[in-house]
Amino acid sequence: MTSLTSAQLCFLPYCLVILLYVSSPNWVAFPAATSTSHTEAKALLKWKASLFLNQALNNLTWYDPPTHHIHATNSSSTNRKPRTSPCTWTGVSCNSAGSVSKLNLSTCGIQGTLHEFSFLSFPNLEYLNLSLNKLFDAIPPQISYLSKLHHLDLSYNQFSGRIPPEIGLLRNLRFLRLSKNTLLGEIPKEIGNLKSLVNLRLSYNNLSGLIPPNIGNLINLNTLYLGKNQLFGLIPKEIGNLKSIVDLQLSFNNLSGLIPPNIGNLIKLNTLYLGTNQLSGLIPKEIGNLKSLVDLELSENNLSGLIPPNICNLINLNTLYLHTNQLSGLIPKEIGNLKSLVDLELSENNLSGLIPPNIGNLTNLNTLYLDSNQLSGLIPKEIGNLKSLVDLYLSVNQLNNSIPASFANLSNLEILFLRDNQLSGSIPQELENLKNLTFLVLDTNQLSGYLPPNICQGGKLTNFSVHTNYLTGPIPKCLKNCKGLFRVRLEQNQLRSNISEDFGVYPNLDFMDISHNNLYGEISHNWGQCPKLTALRMARNNLTGSIPPEIGNATQIHELDLSSNHLVGLIPIGFGRLTFLERLKLNRNQLSGRIPLEFGSLIDLDYLDLSTNRFSDSIPSILCDLHKLYHLNLSNNKLSQAIPLQLGK
Repeated sequence: MTSLTSAQLCFLPYCLVILLYVSSPNWVAFPAATSTSHTEAKALLKWKASLFLNQALNNLTWYDPPTHHIHATNSSSTNRKPRTSPCTWTGVSCNSAGSVSKLNLSTCGIQGTLHEFSFLSFPNLEYLNLSLNKLFDAIPPQISYLSKLHHLDLSYNQFSGRIPPEIGLLRNLRFLRLSKNTLLGEIPKEIGNLKSLVNLRLSYNNLSGLIPPNIGNLINLNTLYLGKNQLFGLIPKEIGNLKSIVDLQLSFNNLSGLIPPNIGNLIKLNTLYLGTNQLSGLIPKEIGNLKSLVDLELSENNLSGLIPPNICNLINLNTLYLHTNQLSGLIPKEIGNLKSLVDLELSENNLSGLIPPNIGNLTNLNTLYLDSNQLSGLIPKEIGNLKSLVDLYLSVNQLNNSIPASFANLSNLEILFLRDNQLSGSIPQELENLKNLTFLVLDTNQLSGYLPPNICQGGKLTNFSVHTNYLTGPIPKCLKNCKGLFRVRLEQNQLRSNISEDFGVYPNLDFMDISHNNLYGEISHNWGQCPKLTALRMARNNLTGSIPPEIGNATQIHELDLSSNHLVGLIPIGFGRLTFLERLKLNRNQLSGRIPLEFGSLIDLDYLDLSTNRFSDSIPSILCDLHKLYHLNLSNNKLSQAIPLQLGK
């Protein structure tokens, strides 16, 4: 056996001490980190204790840390508490030294404030995500103690007060997300010091004042969301320095002045949202330089002048919103180059001239809004090439001639608005092929001929409006089984049909107007089985028979107009159940009997016209109790006795 030297014997105790350290179950490699870990654990528990007690808080598996005894004996281990280093706690991660580096409690449902959060106790925290909780009150200025922080997300909470200027001391910050709170005041200019910032989101708050010009210092920024605030003043020209920016959203503020031309320098820009502000002047032609642009939203401003043709160079454009401005001139024919376009909205401007036929090249188009302009001429048949189209709005223009039969190719079309133009000719029967159609609105034109007999062939039609045209012939029989109808307007035409069996029972019907036609027959009892009906207008037709008592079951009715027909008999006493009724017009018929006492239940009635009938007996005094009544016409009847004195009060 080899003998030990004296030097080796002297070294042996040190080896034993090291061995005890390593074999100890509570051994921590770095004593300094142990101290930090204890401090961090206590700080987290103190903050937890300040939060509102709820189930979410109970789900946080944070426990008191055990006391560490370096020279623990084997016998003591039988009673030892489980190890609860904060590194194992819910949402907590540590670095290699055992110090908290990441705290992610997003969507945990915790409720409370940050007042008891000891920021100073977390010298190594790099990532803090408390988003999607119910935290409220101010963001403490002490947040600046988190000097190593590179990710801060407090979005989707209820934080209030100002953004602390001290946040500008977090020089390592790359992600700052404070959206969806109720923060107010100005954006602190100190944010311009965060040169490492890549992602800045302050949208959906109550921030006011100017956008600080030194935001242009954030040259690494690729995302800037300031939308849905109350910011005002100019868009600073320094924003043109953000050469790395990909996503810029300033919509829904009160920004004014011109769009800075040097926004054309932002050649990496993918999304540009400046809508719903008070921006004025021309759309800068430099926007045509943004070749990477996918979404361009400049709507709801005061922009004027022409649509710059070079905007049509943006061949990656998916969305183009220029609606609700004061743009004038022609729709540039180059718009047909935007083959990637899915959503094109130019409505509510002063655009004139023809719709360019090569708009039919936009075969990916899902939505086309050109309504409320001064467009004229024909609707180009090439629109029939837009097989992906779902919404088509061409209303309130000066378009003329016929509706193209090629519209029958739009098999995905759900909404078709052509109202308030100068369209003529018949409604193409080919529209029956549009099986997905829910809205068909063709009113206020000069259309003639018959309605397509199978217009509700797909069974999805909810809104059908063809009023104020020169349509003739019968009401399509298919409407009887079109159960999804919500709003129907056929008035002011020359339709001629026996309506006794034309209409069915509609669970969702809200509004029906067939007045001012040549319709005849009796009023169907089915109207009483339409539980959501609020308006029924059948005036100025040739309807006969009595008023069906079942109408008294349509208790949601606010307006009932059966005037100027040939109705006979009594007013059903069931009308007393129509307690939401505001306007009742039964004038110019041949109704008889007494005015029902049940009218006393119609407490919301403000307009009552029973004139030019054959009512007899006295004027019921209960009419005096209808305090909202401002129009009452009982003339040209056979009423006896005096007018009740209270009626004039």
